[in-house]
Amino acid sequence: MRTEHLAAEIAIIGGGPAGLMAADILSAHGHKITVYDQMPSMGRKFLLAGRGGLNLTHSEELAPFLNRYGSAKMHLENILTRFNAQDLRAWCHDLGYPTFIGSSGRIFPQCFKASPVLRTWLNRLARQGVQMRARHTWLGFSDKGALIFSSQDGTFETSPNATLLALGGASWPRMGSDGAWTKILAAEGIEILPLRPSNCGFNVNWSAYFRQKFQGQPLKRIGLKFGDTCIHAEAVITLKGIEGSGIYAISAKLREAVIGQSPQVLYVDLRPDLEIALLVQKLTVKKQGASLSNHLRKSAGLSPVAIALLREANPGLSNNAQKLAEAIKNVPVLITSPFGLERAISTAGGVKFSELDENLMLIRKPDVFIAGEMLDWEAPTGGYLLQASFATGVQAAKGILNRLPTAK
Repeated sequence: MRTEHLAAEIAIIGGGPAGLMAADILSAHGHKITVYDQMPSMGRKFLLAGRGGLNLTHSEELAPFLNRYGSAKMHLENILTRFNAQDLRAWCHDLGYPTFIGSSGRIFPQCFKASPVLRTWLNRLARQGVQMRARHTWLGFSDKGALIFSSQDGTFETSPNATLLALGGASWPRMGSDGAWTKILAAEGIEILPLRPSNCGFNVNWSAYFRQKFQGQPLKRIGLKFGDTCIHAEAVITLKGIEGSGIYAISAKLREAVIGQSPQVLYVDLRPDLEIALLVQKLTVKKQGASLSNHLRKSAGLSPVAIALLREANPGLSNNAQKLAEAIKNVPVLITSPFGLERAISTAGGVKFSELDENLMLIRKPDVFIAGEMLDWEAPTGGYLLQASFATGVQAAKGILNRLPTAK
């Protein structure tokens, strides 16, 4: 008997990495794919992520790589194993962009930027028959389970064979991920953990002089200590607080600690490369007539912003070498709250994994799948965010294929 090959109609809502990756896989299998996005064009947050260089993933060994996902590791381990960093590099190479490993272990396409990768990717999707519907906002489900959209031409409904929701979290809402989907799914009885800022900065009540004089200034080669976490990193002073790669790396712990608006002390080591005894030795010899600021600059090698931060935290700064060294190694910064979602790089919270089967399909709504940042996971910057977004898109696409007739 001849097997009939059928092409299914699949709606993907969200034109970010997870949605486009699923569209790539599903269209390559001959299905009719329509990608809907409320923005004027696809991949806007993908372009934002690659603004300073498209950090696709990381070359770290799998075990420590998986640990970057914290409590979500148990849910993501199989997904990230099935589509790992090497798989993502191979996909990028197949698109025409070989990758390289940077000095920090991060992986980038050789073109370095996101725009050529996205442009080539969208062209391939078009050749595979994927239909793109920009300026289409998903409003929810009808009583019969159809998808409801609003567009410039009005409101309409559509009933695809399968639906993938990949609308992102709620960070950078001007890029399209505004979190409006949480109310839609909550109304369907889907359990969602509140969306919270991740990889974000934190508010600090700086003095007027400090914030006006030093906003935008980087703190380089510092140590950050919070609880049992101690890292060497960098940070940036902002008008309202502190952010930067080092702060992002510990943002999950900081955020959870300040829940309920309970201020927390973050300790900054301005010379993590020097043991305190050696720092005391350097500070013991002070040139006659030198100001304390010059002494700190020449003897301790502190930058103007580091000296100002030291003074900000220690108004009555001592000239005693021992006390001065101790202050330099432990500068207290009182963190009051995280920056809002609109300034966060990513979000924590989302659809609980208990609402999904192993293929990322909603148990309560068969043939509706979830991928990307809508899921309840978070990870630091460094390629881990994009890797999980791509990988969950792959997992959902394969889950959809398992439920549909073969088109090719």
